[in-house]
Amino acid sequence: MGRAFEYRKATKLKRWGHMAKTFTKIGKQIAIAVKAGGPEPENNPALRAIIANAKRENMPKDNIERAIKNAMGKDQSDYKEVNYEGYGPHGIAIFVETLTDNTTRTVGDVRSVFNKFNGNLGTQGSLSFLFDHKAVFTFKKKDGLDMDEMILDLIDYGVEDEYDEDEEENSITIYADPSSFSAVQKHLEENGFEVTGAEFTRIPNDLKDVTAEQRETIDKMVEKLEDFDDVQTVYTNMKPEEA
Repeated sequence: MGRAFEYRKATKLKRWGHMAKTFTKIGKQIAIAVKAGGPEPENNPALRAIIANAKRENMPKDNIERAIKNAMGKDQSDYKEVNYEGYGPHGIAIFVETLTDNTTRTVGDVRSVFNKFNGNLGTQGSLSFLFDHKAVFTFKKKDGLDMDEMILDLIDYGVEDEYDEDEEENSITIYADPSSFSAVQKHLEENGFEVTGAEFTRIPNDLKDVTAEQRETIDKMVEKLEDFDDVQTVYTNMKPEEA
């Protein structure tokens, strides 16, 4: 999964953008998790995962607690997960994940950016074949951990036999089928692993080379999409820029 690791590492900062926007996006995720499974993290695996991600993004504890409290309010908006897919400049595939309480507004905003950059917004599901949907877990590596043995323990949960190791962070990243998210998270927690990140991601299976000029145009389009509060993550199949 080296290709996947490099792609995720190269795009992470671009995906989250400025801190205020990051916290807004996480707040929406918390709202959905609380409404679905309740406000107590110990009884809500999805909420625990989001809180772990929030801490990784340096979201203050007060902000997290406030988001949970707000999610329980009667006036809190009901957010829906809606994806938009299409082609941007130079034939680059673009997959946009959103959380919205107004799909009319959101599709209008997304379409306006595709139109501005001479892109083509397609139907939902039209580009799913270009991206592998994965559940991704990052956890602290224990001393003496035998990864081969661990993978064997997890393979029944749909975990892939390849993984990424970050020596600087002393962490391991594993990839699993999205349907196994809760089962893998539970297994890691019950076996005493410190989970520092648990999320879903989309990894392009066919990266396309672009020129520096083409990259600049596509990056501008992605930034315009990410400016909308409804947009959670933007994925492309553009090959990451070499460091």
